[in-house]
Amino acid sequence: MSSFPQAREFCLFIAVGGQYNHLHEENFLSDLIIAVGSARRPKLAAVREAVDGMLDLLPSGSSIEIVGVEVESGVNHTPLSREESMRGARQRAETLRLIAREEAKPWNYFVGLEGGLDSVMEDGQQRVFLESWAYVSDGTRGHFGRSGAVELPGALAEEVFVKGTELSIAIDQFAGEAGIRDARGAWGVLSANKITRQEAFRVALIAAFAPFFNSNAYRKSAVAKIG
Repeated sequence: MSSFPQAREFCLFIAVGGQYNHLHEENFLSDLIIAVGSARRPKLAAVREAVDGMLDLLPSGSSIEIVGVEVESGVNHTPLSREESMRGARQRAETLRLIAREEAKPWNYFVGLEGGLDSVMEDGQQRVFLESWAYVSDGTRGHFGRSGAVELPGALAEEVFVKGTELSIAIDQFAGEAGIRDARGAWGVLSANKITRQEAFRVALIAAFAPFFNSNAYRKSAVAKIG
């Protein structure tokens, strides 16, 4: 039997409109632990920031703990497609779920975060974009969220997408700095710090949590016709 609460028995979020997702208040957890499949500072800070931004949807007095656990993504060091980035995020979360089951960890939510590239052909030209993906699971169901996308300069795209250099190495060389991945990230370099790596993951996380905190919208079986 699973050692962590299941979505059908316990809730995290108050549904939009102030209703407790049609469950009694005693079914809400006051002490929540969110496991993240990484120990890197920008990723953990993004989770904290995302959760802080959703505090108004939590029962008052809720205690939130974020636990970082370094796990493998199972994909390339720099995913080269949207599908690979999504797979990496999901596999991180699924690994955490298995750890919780095997080691009786009291984790309630499992978060996988993965940054990677995606390319499209536009007017005969290949354009390469950096994206940040999140996958959030409560052990029963899971959902994806994505940041926006920022286009890579041609020289950087060539180095990473064609030559296979890891993005964390290539961006340091490109910007003439060291340790960019654990600070503003490639996002910060390319956007002149208007969007950092942490901010990109924050947006992806809120999008991935949306089906949990806005569950009424995701329960709809059809779109009502107007007029």
